Amino acid sequence: MEISMLISILGILGAMLLLVVLVMRGVNIFLIAFICTAVVALTGSINLYDAYKLNYMDGFVSFLKANFFVFLTGTLMGKAMEITGGAKSIAQMLIKGLGKEKALIAIPLACGILGYGGVSAFVISFAVFPIALQVFMEANLPRKYIPAALCFGCSTFAMIAPGAPQIHNAIVANALGTDIMAGAINGFITSLFMLVIGCIWLYKMVKKEKLNGNHFIAKPGDTISNENEKMPKGIIALIPLIFTVLLINLKINGTKIVQLETGLLIGTILALLLMWNFIKKEEILEEIGVAIKSSIFSITNTCAVVGFGAVVKSALAFPMIVNAMAEIPGPATSGAALGTMVIAGICGSASGGLGIAAPLLGPVFLNKGVNVDALARIMVISSSSLDSLPHNGYIVTVTNGICNEKHKDAYGAVFKLTVILPFVATILAVILFSMFPNLP
Repeated sequence: MEISMLISILGILGAMLLLVVLVMRGVNIFLIAFICTAVVALTGSINLYDAYKLNYMDGFVSFLKANFFVFLTGTLMGKAMEITGGAKSIAQMLIKGLGKEKALIAIPLACGILGYGGVSAFVISFAVFPIALQVFMEANLPRKYIPAALCFGCSTFAMIAPGAPQIHNAIVANALGTDIMAGAINGFITSLFMLVIGCIWLYKMVKKEKLNGNHFIAKPGDTISNENEKMPKGIIALIPLIFTVLLINLKINGTKIVQLETGLLIGTILALLLMWNFIKKEEILEEIGVAIKSSIFSITNTCAVVGFGAVVKSALAFPMIVNAMAEIPGPATSGAALGTMVIAGICGSASGGLGIAAPLLGPVFLNKGVNVDALARIMVISSSSLDSLPHNGYIVTVTNGICNEKHKDAYGAVFKLTVILPFVATILAVILFSMFPNLP
């Protein structure tokens, strides 16, 4: 191996390790991306100015152009469900319907329903946490499992399901030219596997903990959800979500009639109209402004990482690394799954990982003859595993910020349900798509 090639490989590996370390330390993601870009460029035979001006910005702008309106409309949908009380009402409806004994399982179910309807994970977690807190207090369950219930519901089975109006489906669809319903049958089987096994596993973990004598211990600042709070009926709150999913997946003569962004916007307007009486009218413009700012912040953070990925793509050693992934023994899709999983883990983000992996690895595996729909679904599913390592921004926000728990207490259960379970589900998906690659 030439010395320049070895230096480039070490540069890519070193930059990715540095990215993880700096993210864990809470350094600004733009600063991290700029530093890691310099490492890759200087070791990968790329002119430093070109690396920033051309490679980095091409990746940044391309991702922004392709996905901004999905981020924006998805955030607006979440804000509509938040300010109308729709998200809370759906959660309460499920909990009351299942009863106190099964109320624990209602938490990830409520998160999953909201997620499949297009509401962002952060909005769901903020909305459902007070209800989860009430469930855990009334059932005297160990409080440290609330983050696991929320993260499992928001970032696994619903996020990666076919047809979900989530950014993960959109990124892969834009990169590979597929539909967000790509790989539907095997994808739904995998999502159902995650849902059933995850709910059973969560229930057993909490039950075992309670039998060992652990119980609910309140923390300062805990406030219980007010059941008498004026909210819409849960069934009414579901209508915009169901309508959105149906609308964006509706086809006439094989042609989609409503694009994802348009469907999310229509769903947002419908949510506001149906639940208009539950909105504080004087605050609505301010809330919409907050949602727009939030969407810009979210997508530019992801763009920062995707821009770094574009620089990695131009490094001297990148073709060799991709070829190594493509030659991994076993089904052809296993290399795509592993590559996506590792990149998402390094980024600490499923969407950021997909933003890098889909345009970089996708063409390689398509050239190997992999069915495009199978490849799209496997990449989405595999992105939901290692992305949930401790440095993931969503995991940190939910565990430490929303739930006021420490990683050492709560992350064990989060790891089982959001890393191990999706990892096993990825293996299942690879097997299913290897056996039945051409199923719809």
